[in-house]
Amino acid sequence: MFSQIADPVPAGPIPALIRLASPGMRLADTDHQRDFRAGLRHWLAGQGPFGTDRDAAPEELRAWSKRLHQAGYAGLTWPAQHGGRGLSSAYQAIYAEESTAAGAPDHVNVIGLNMVGPSIIRHGSPEQQATYLPQILSGDMVFCQGFSEPDAGSDLAAVRTRATPTEGGYRIEGEKLWSSYAHLADQCLLLARTAAAGTRHAGLTCLLVDMNTSGVQVRPLRQISGDSGFSQIVFTGAVTPDSTVLGEVGGGWEVAMTTLAHERGTFGVLLTARLAAQLARLTRTAIDAGADKDPLVRREIAALHVEMQALRYTGYRALAATERTGKPGPESSIIKLRWSQASQRTAALGLSLTARTGSDRRAMDTWTRYWTRQRLAARTNTIEGGTSEILRGVVADRVLGLPRSR
Repeated sequence: MFSQIADPVPAGPIPALIRLASPGMRLADTDHQRDFRAGLRHWLAGQGPFGTDRDAAPEELRAWSKRLHQAGYAGLTWPAQHGGRGLSSAYQAIYAEESTAAGAPDHVNVIGLNMVGPSIIRHGSPEQQATYLPQILSGDMVFCQGFSEPDAGSDLAAVRTRATPTEGGYRIEGEKLWSSYAHLADQCLLLARTAAAGTRHAGLTCLLVDMNTSGVQVRPLRQISGDSGFSQIVFTGAVTPDSTVLGEVGGGWEVAMTTLAHERGTFGVLLTARLAAQLARLTRTAIDAGADKDPLVRREIAALHVEMQALRYTGYRALAATERTGKPGPESSIIKLRWSQASQRTAALGLSLTARTGSDRRAMDTWTRYWTRQRLAARTNTIEGGTSEILRGVVADRVLGLPRSR
């Protein structure tokens, strides 16, 4: 079902549950987590083969998501009363690492499962929970997120998309950018302004908007790599009912922060797992290129491996903090910042190795196609999910305690 150009990458340990008597973290699985990991690994082995192509056709992604639901790997951290398994975020981290190591594609409803669903569980009405949650779990209702805008990417409080009260609902005008899975989505969690612009946070409201509503247009954004995973969503007089308001009118900022907090819960572990998979492919490329004995290449790969391990344990620390406090700390910003740089270095080195003379040219043809795409795609890493400039500001403010620049 999915193309394969590299062997699966062996997974490393994920931190276990936090000991309540200690603020520290354990780096070995509990017995239950060990059994969960073994069962997941066995199940994934029977689903492949997988490879490095995570961009399967939409119908294949939907079919894969339904298989995850049937096997019990969707909604791991959701409460049991809402159809989940009631497990801690450590189990979601185990899933992230093992599925990435196996080369499995993302769940097509990753935004619905990991971000929108938890927000509906916390802020939604009983009617909204009954309507949306079962379909999110099953993969029958795919969500995208409408937060970022042309002039309000990292500053969510500056959004300009307006939702004006009208008879029985709200009339939406505006646009959103960089919305993942929007071209596949059935619904959008939209952050819009329902009060005057000067009110900033207090004037925002979250709405659950049907993407088939008249006046909603999705325009895929073609990136330099040729991919179109992000889209622009244009709202031109789209009307959504009152019943689609999530949380309180004017309380959208709180809902948005809940959504982003869940996005960052196992963010570091997922990014590190993806970097580990890239490093395994980079090592294979170096061997095929006949560069595995080159001291400069060996030194660079070793440096990237050290960086990956530092990110891995920072991710463990972030997960431990989230388990202990219920809120993600600034570690997620550090991980995203350093991962984006390491990812770009990995792709650049991989592509440079494909030009080596005396290499296995047949293998290099495959690796050239792969690393060319990765090199181009990596240019977005320092922009998506929070720009490096914004993340440095977060670290300066929340970690180093430096005075604000503005």
